[in-house]
Amino acid sequence: MRLPVGQWVTILDFLIERFPAIEAGIWLDRFHRGRIQNGAGQPLPIDAAFRAGLEVRYFREVADEVVIPFEERILHADEDLIVVDKPHFLTVSPVGEWVEQTLLARLISQTGIRDLAPLHRIDRATAGLVMFSASARTRPAYHALFRERRIAKTYEALASPLPDLAFPLIRRTCLKTGEPFFRTAELPGPANSETHIDVLTRGPGLWRYRLIPTSGRKHQLRVHMAALGAAILNDPLYPEIRPEATDDFSRPLGLLAQALEFADPLSGGVRVFRSGLVLTLPG
Repeated sequence: MRLPVGQWVTILDFLIERFPAIEAGIWLDRFHRGRIQNGAGQPLPIDAAFRAGLEVRYFREVADEVVIPFEERILHADEDLIVVDKPHFLTVSPVGEWVEQTLLARLISQTGIRDLAPLHRIDRATAGLVMFSASARTRPAYHALFRERRIAKTYEALASPLPDLAFPLIRRTCLKTGEPFFRTAELPGPANSETHIDVLTRGPGLWRYRLIPTSGRKHQLRVHMAALGAAILNDPLYPEIRPEATDDFSRPLGLLAQALEFADPLSGGVRVFRSGLVLTLPG
């Protein structure tokens, strides 16, 4: 954030007044641990003078944050890009109750690159590939790949058999915010989502599907599969909300971001990244 115009003497004075719900002792502790920084990522001293317009970074923390007992794996790293296999249950960026137990926080700790930024996101419940920008200089070029849909994404899913349908098939529907607000629903209207669906393996109780989205609506793959009558294995939201209040780490969502393919905006060469994770059919 950038400091507003005001009469505070120190940045600490400002933070204490600006965030009255956070005790002064907590701010002091964050200064001591280097969690209050300037725009360049350098820790600020406790007596740092207040100056309107100065960029200040501070790291929100959550007491007693639940540890996610699965590890991420860096698959590729260069001066511009880092590609990671994200485990189930780990959110990409800080949100809500998750601050330290996020993929971004873990990667910054591992690499020391404080300027890391996710180029896209996948659901916390979904495992698989996530691509990060490691350089502010080249970040806009890679962001454009996702914004302009010049990157091909392939997913795999475990779900119930659909023996009465002919594959491959394409699901095109109108997706909008549902009830409650954090769910997505298929509603009447012009199609704004499209998923290409095929079967990879036919097991006795579950099939393994290939899902290729050509649009990027929230929960698109999960909604499309549930609407076909094959909700993704262990989905807590579709077709109905599961009542469990906490994560069950023994029941991960059967959805994997399996591949990313694109023409590199810097070199022009084709780049393909594939997840090292596998969805295994039971039995």
